Amino acid sequence: MVDAIADLGDDAPKVLVSASAIGYYGTSDDAAGFAEGSAAGQDYLAEVCQEWEAAASRARCERTCVVRVGVVLDSGGGALAKMMPVFQLGAGGPLGKGTQWFSWVHRDDLCAMLVEAVRNPSYEGVYNATAPSPVRMGELCEALGRATGRPNWLPVPSFAVEALLGEGATVVLEGQRVLPARAMEAGFQFKYPDIDGCLEAITEKGI
Repeated sequence: MVDAIADLGDDAPKVLVSASAIGYYGTSDDAAGFAEGSAAGQDYLAEVCQEWEAAASRARCERTCVVRVGVVLDSGGGALAKMMPVFQLGAGGPLGKGTQWFSWVHRDDLCAMLVEAVRNPSYEGVYNATAPSPVRMGELCEALGRATGRPNWLPVPSFAVEALLGEGATVVLEGQRVLPARAMEAGFQFKYPDIDGCLEAITEKGI
């Protein structure tokens, strides 16, 4: 992509918005969390994100924006689509130990942030696409139980999560607390800033 932009010369796009991931920071149980200026992690996902972002930074555009995406929640896909049927059967519960941080974002807010990154000339550099209220995994599952009207009592062992999510299980099982500091400073308005409102909207829509 970067090479193709370079080949366009004067016809190159003025803006490149590149999607990265909060895996950039590695995993941590630190309640202080990570903002855009935090150091990179040292695990595999962090290394992939660093290399991806380094490639994007070479684009010859007037403005490049890197959006580090959290766990996206909405109907029809992702981790939530695999969790919801378990809760609907009355067998839901925390994934793994339950105390790990879960940094999430509703899909509508992610899309709105990407559009803002394209349109707003002040958006440049790195932005975390996560809701301003990350939760512990146990809190997520309690909220999901409330939204579905189902119990939240049966912990899901780590090996089962790994079987469901593959390599993506690392972010879910170990987690990290990530805050959208730069988006909030820029005045971005989240439609779904809290987990209860997010899950209520998703369950009303159906999954």
